[in-house]
Amino acid sequence: MDTAKYIFKRILMAIFTIFIAATITFFLMKLVPGSPFASEKTNEIAQQALNEKYRLDKPVLVQYKIYLEQLLHGDLGISYKLQKNVPVTTIIKQSFPISAKIGVMAIVFAVLVGIPLRCISALKRGKLSDSIIRVVSTLGISVPSFVIATASMLLFAIELKILPTYGLSGPSSYILPVFTLGFYPMCYIARLMRSSMLDVLGQDYIRTARAKGMSEGVVTFKHALKNSLIPVITYLGPLVAFTLTGGFVVEKVFNIPGLGRYFIKAIDARDYNLIMGMTVFLASIIILMNLVCDILYKLVDPRIKLDK
Repeated sequence: MDTAKYIFKRILMAIFTIFIAATITFFLMKLVPGSPFASEKTNEIAQQALNEKYRLDKPVLVQYKIYLEQLLHGDLGISYKLQKNVPVTTIIKQSFPISAKIGVMAIVFAVLVGIPLRCISALKRGKLSDSIIRVVSTLGISVPSFVIATASMLLFAIELKILPTYGLSGPSSYILPVFTLGFYPMCYIARLMRSSMLDVLGQDYIRTARAKGMSEGVVTFKHALKNSLIPVITYLGPLVAFTLTGGFVVEKVFNIPGLGRYFIKAIDARDYNLIMGMTVFLASIIILMNLVCDILYKLVDPRIKLDK
């Protein structure tokens, strides 16, 4: 019952947070002078007609009221420029599955590689394998994703000529985008796991398990690993949200028609509805993932109490 009350409270907070995100995005865009049609090669009369058609000539507060009314009905408006008169929800439905597919593969890669790497690093503390993993993790966190993307393209596409770098024409086309998108979170998860694992391995119940004659593998993966996952779960919330909605740089570099690339194009074109629609969509996923993570805390460690 307490958990249900907590979830209900978080849902209400989530709705309010989405409202705040939509409001801030709306007014920030309105602070920028001009309109989406200012750059088009049309005369002032034609631009005025377009502003009237899309009700951009009305006072800002009136536009804000119209937008909120549409948002309450699940209507994110239509695209002004990128795909004229196409509903924003349609664009999201078309582009999100592409970003989500790459994102899921990147998350799986990051988790399946990052967690075992740091378990090994924690168990081999101070040895050569630990040093190598720490160096790779530090580089992965420090180097921007566009550098990783460029370096991987130069190596695997230009020098070795074994992987494509443009679009998603086949299974091999996913390798470089997934690696680039998943490399940073893999390294970050590895760093989180090492510090968390070292802390857990020093606890009294771990020493007790060892004193009972349990093997190091059982102690590590049955007792220590579960309790060291809390920081990783915390990070997985925003990680899943941002990765599923596409890496902006990755989609731009590899020319992938996903949500991230559309978001960048919408900002360049000042396509108001598309920017706001994608912002609300991204904010909703982030909030949902954070809620899921809070619930997972309780499942992973029953000692954690949910604030009501």
